[in-house]
Amino acid sequence: MNSRVEICGIDTSKLPRLSHEESMELLKKAHAGDERAREDFLMANLRLVLSIIQRFSGKKESIDDIFQVGCIGLIKATENFDTSLNLKFSTYAVPMIIGEIRRFLRDNSHVRISRSIRDTAYKVLQARQQIESTTNREATMEQIAAMLDIPYQSVVYAMDAISDPVSLFDPIYHDGSETVMIMDQISDSKNTDENWLTSVSLQEAVAKLSERERQIISLRFYEGKTQIEVSEEIGISQAQVSRLEKAALSSVKKYIS
Repeated sequence: MNSRVEICGIDTSKLPRLSHEESMELLKKAHAGDERAREDFLMANLRLVLSIIQRFSGKKESIDDIFQVGCIGLIKATENFDTSLNLKFSTYAVPMIIGEIRRFLRDNSHVRISRSIRDTAYKVLQARQQIESTTNREATMEQIAAMLDIPYQSVVYAMDAISDPVSLFDPIYHDGSETVMIMDQISDSKNTDENWLTSVSLQEAVAKLSERERQIISLRFYEGKTQIEVSEEIGISQAQVSRLEKAALSSVKKYIS
């Protein structure tokens, strides 16, 4: 039996659970205009919103208000998700829900940003989206400034003004079993771990790893590459890189401890 947990007046034990196949079938019907399927899909995915809002429980805003905003993010994710992609809905929806809540908290912050700077920031975001959709690459500040015909410094200042402080432990990807955090995306350009990897004991420990684990450790800690760069180089997902890296480091620590 499911234990009863009530959040924002919702009994989580009564929320339906759907398999990936059932979710995709409902979502396809919803996209085709089936309102009942849309409602059923949203209800089945309320757990995503309820799990996310708990991390914002310490904010001054009402948790009920944050829940409502999270539901808006869920609705937007539902409307924009591409069912033809081999991707779990939660992978797409979680960052969108978090982003919607953060925008709400930012807009209700006591720190007020001038209208002109906010307008510039919105133009920058639109230009960035347009550039990236055209080139399939991350837009640079220089490209955005050139497109908008404004100084580079204005682009940087506008983006800094609307950006929120984030934790290194904030999730940016979730596949249902593995969460990739911001800290996993940070490269080590100075290779500060290279010195201790040259020790004899560590060399022996690394030698006991599988070929793929050794390759990941080498790319991450010798060459200072991010997990995204590693995943692109060896042809596996970032979530797999994260799992293999953690397993490899765990094995090394056990060997030398």
